[in-house]
Amino acid sequence: MKMMKRLAGTVILSGLLVCGFGQALPEKASAAEVVHKTIVVEKGQTYDGKGKRLIAGPELGDGSQREDQKPIFKVENGATLKNVVLGAPAADGVHTYGNASISNVVWEDVGEDALTVKSEGNVTINGGSARLAADKIFQINKASTFTVKNFTADQGGKFIRQLGGSTFKAVVNIDNCTITNMKEAIFRTDSSTSSVTMTNTRYSKVGKKWIGVKHITERNNHEF
Repeated sequence: MKMMKRLAGTVILSGLLVCGFGQALPEKASAAEVVHKTIVVEKGQTYDGKGKRLIAGPELGDGSQREDQKPIFKVENGATLKNVVLGAPAADGVHTYGNASISNVVWEDVGEDALTVKSEGNVTINGGSARLAADKIFQINKASTFTVKNFTADQGGKFIRQLGGSTFKAVVNIDNCTITNMKEAIFRTDSSTSSVTMTNTRYSKVGKKWIGVKHITERNNHEF
């Protein structure tokens, strides 16, 4: 039976706590389901974890910075992934292929990467959180529009990284996020055509903030 309760503008659903402004954090550590084979969210389908907590089995990876790890989720064009908590190890997190919607996904301890854009498309991450990334949290490997909103990120090398040495155009939008303790930057790119727009966002201790970004728009942000 689904259990839901409200506390001062907050909804607690299973093991996932969703704040009134859309950000999600795990209410508490719960027993995790071990994933031994990548879960494919097929084109046009929705995977609603309802707060389920998942970790990667050894077949997927150990959550280190090894480059050969597999994702827990593969999200195909037009698919949606929502209401999932990824514990440790998270292997290579989530891979998106084409247009994808990621809603209220929590990465308790980022593995190789939290999410990687593997093919061109519009990817939107709405709500959720990620922390403890040894390198980057989000990785963009193909030309795309990448939007993150109502999200909390803490402790990483970079919040968003475009594939090193690439020259394709990535359009990055960040809105109503809280970003803290990034060693290098919020967004790093080597492409002169990529852009970032950041609005209504709070940030602290984020390194150089932007590295290599030539096109920057900022509105109503607050450094604290």
